Amino acid sequence: MAWRRHLPALATAAAGINEASDAWDAVSDSLCDADGWPLDEDVYADGKVKRDAEAWKHAEVFLDHGPEVLAGVRATADGPDYIEGPISDDLRRLRGLATTLARASQLRQEWDQIMALMDGSQPGSLQLYQERAEEQRNTEGWHYAHELSYQGSALVRAGEYLADRAELERPSQTERARVALTRSAPGARSVPPSSTPRHSAPDRPTPGRSR
Repeated sequence: MAWRRHLPALATAAAGINEASDAWDAVSDSLCDADGWPLDEDVYADGKVKRDAEAWKHAEVFLDHGPEVLAGVRATADGPDYIEGPISDDLRRLRGLATTLARASQLRQEWDQIMALMDGSQPGSLQLYQERAEEQRNTEGWHYAHELSYQGSALVRAGEYLADRAELERPSQTERARVALTRSAPGARSVPPSSTPRHSAPDRPTPGRSR
């Protein structure tokens, strides 16, 4: 279960996306009038840009660590886990996670291609284009980051539960392995499960005296 080493990073990333979303929700209403229109377009837009950039930073953590954890969780969970139990709801939430990760990964690849094309630009132009391209990527990436805020949290909860369960099952497995090794060790005496007591041969009857 090597995938479980990624769980702390994913837990931090999921919390980071939620914090970015909550921070924006806490001030967004105050930036709008009674009808929901921004009082200051620039201030409102800057707030969203900041939210999107922070959320995308954490979404990239899921791109780096999420696929391995998702594969591990799917391989470790058994049938009953999907039907009932502590993580059944979380496992159902993971059905669209692979698609979210794939589309977010495609967005990152497009960003990398744009940066490669701009590699020969003048330093001043490169910085300007990079900032605009980065802002566009973060804006599009907000949708995937928002989905990861609950899909990713479900992945972390399911992964932690399965890892803890494996830890609880390990001692009994280790004990069974120890017993098996002890029995197969050279010189080990095997005790038959049941033994039939040996009876001594019956004494011969003493010949009767002839009268």
